[in-house]
This record gives sequence, structure tokens and C-alpha cells, in this order.
Amino acid sequence: MPENEEKGFEVVFFETESGNQPVREFIKGLSKDDKKIVGADIRVVQDSFPVGLPLVRKIKPGLWEIRSDVKDGISRVFFTFINEEIILLHGFVKKTQKTPPREIDVAIQRIKEFKRLQKK
Repeated sequence: MPENEEKGFEVVFFETESGNQPVREFIKGLSKDDKKIVGADIRVVQDSFPVGLPLVRKIKPGLWEIRSDVKDGISRVFFTFINEEIILLHGFVKKTQKTPPREIDVAIQRIKEFKRLQKK
């Protein structure tokens, strides 16, 4: 990952073949206050990555999560880096201590799908 002191990284919403952007839809579904919190946290990552805990945690090689405290729990937005861009893959509000494995699986599948769609 390159260091970009001037303007930060480009942020890209993962898009399905049918044109849906799951993280954009997730954020749209949050309350006005929670949207501001999640948006500001994404901006910090965009401008200052690498960022550590408590805001960002590495999940697996090539997969990180942005951890935002919101009204109903802790928002998680999974992301990866591809071609010097932050790709926002999957978002959800976590209500338990441990991240459900299926949420991580969704993000991993979206990395694979993003790479496959890039080759077209």
C-alpha cells in the first residue's frame, strides 16, 4: 500500500453485477447521527491509513474493518485495498461481542467478485 500524504486514498463502494452498492445502502439505512459517525470514520481511514485500534482492525490478510460506535451497537464496515483504492465491501451493525463468521465470509466473497468483475 502506498503512502499518500496529499489527499488520501480513493474510496470505492463495492458494486454487484446488478449495480447494487451494499455498503452505500447500509449507510443510507442508518440514522442521521449514525451516518455522520460512520462517514467521518471512513474519512479518517481514507486520509490517514494505516490506522490502528480502536478504529481499524485487521481481520485477515487483505481485509480490515472500520469500527464505529453507533446508537444501536457497533457498526462494522469491511474494506480491502485494490489498485491503491479502499474498496468498501460490507457493512452491518454488530450487537454481539464476536463478529459472526458469515459477515466475514460475505466480505471475502465480495473481494473475489470485485476482482472477477475488474477483469471483464
